[in-house]
Amino acid sequence: MNDRSKKYEPPLKLDMSFDEAMNKFAQTDPKEITSNASRISSLSQKSGSKEITPQGELDFGIEVERDIGGIGMGVLSDGTPYLNQRGLAALCGVQNAHIGTISAQWNDEQPKPRIESIKGVLAKAGFTAKTAHFEIMYKGVVHYCYPAEICLAVLEYYAFDAGANCQPQARDNFRLLAGSKLREMIYSQLGYDLTGRYKDVFAKWHERIELNHQSAPRGYFSVFNEAHTIIYEMIQAGAEIGEKTVVDISIGQHWGRYWDDNNLAAKHGARMKYPHRYPASHPQANSNPQEAWCYPLSALGDYRQWLQDIYIEDGKFAKYLDGKVNKGDLPPSVAQLAIDAVEQKLISP
Repeated sequence: MNDRSKKYEPPLKLDMSFDEAMNKFAQTDPKEITSNASRISSLSQKSGSKEITPQGELDFGIEVERDIGGIGMGVLSDGTPYLNQRGLAALCGVQNAHIGTISAQWNDEQPKPRIESIKGVLAKAGFTAKTAHFEIMYKGVVHYCYPAEICLAVLEYYAFDAGANCQPQARDNFRLLAGSKLREMIYSQLGYDLTGRYKDVFAKWHERIELNHQSAPRGYFSVFNEAHTIIYEMIQAGAEIGEKTVVDISIGQHWGRYWDDNNLAAKHGARMKYPHRYPASHPQANSNPQEAWCYPLSALGDYRQWLQDIYIEDGKFAKYLDGKVNKGDLPPSVAQLAIDAVEQKLISP
């Protein structure tokens, strides 16, 4: 469709709407894809036919899900990206009930013309599907998950093949999201990593915990141990926590300056140094033990208030992640998800 090859990078923005995400993709281009469920795929011409079905049907579930501009999207545990029914209806410019009817009529003995048309689009791309969506129990609620290939086939139908029911919105969205762009947008907006690089995502953090969980002396606290909530949420968002991303250093430097600038030692007593060690997987281990500050326990309330009000809410955390994005240490979409998650945990009432 378009022979440009500029790579899409989502912006570091917390409140990107679904329309903004699609408009961003209007300036980017599809990649060539296959029908392998573990790789980014597009609806392109193929030989043979592949059934759209999650791998390992007995135990598959939802790996991650999020609302973007009020539209639910997610990734199944086998890597299949999907939209919910409301999201697909919004793309097509139709009511939810129309999408539900497509699902209900999918296996009729005498298929309706639109079902034949949609299945025809899938067949040309080399896909078949027993159902239009998967019903998956997630967090106690049944979710209706429409795989990206189904979404694009339905979108193409309402864009070009629905006769008097063709929707201008569907045409516009199809031009934005054809090929692999819908899949890529879902993956990037969810911070989902297809490569599996982060499979053992907690390993390096746990190595540091094992070395330092009781390093600060009695009566004092360390920034490293107090940073666990932020570090956990970053890992959950897809960040690789290791030698290149050590957020407790950033927190410690800002808190140390705040401590001095506000003469908190006069209120709580002097801070002191203690030995902090990095695991062998970190180049910082070459100069072990590092000297780090620890603070009187009476200052813990002031520290936690500062962490919420100044480090996170005033944008220091976002600025730290922005620096990591600029260095290439962190994908922009992961930074966006990390900011969102940390703010929800530590700021939202």
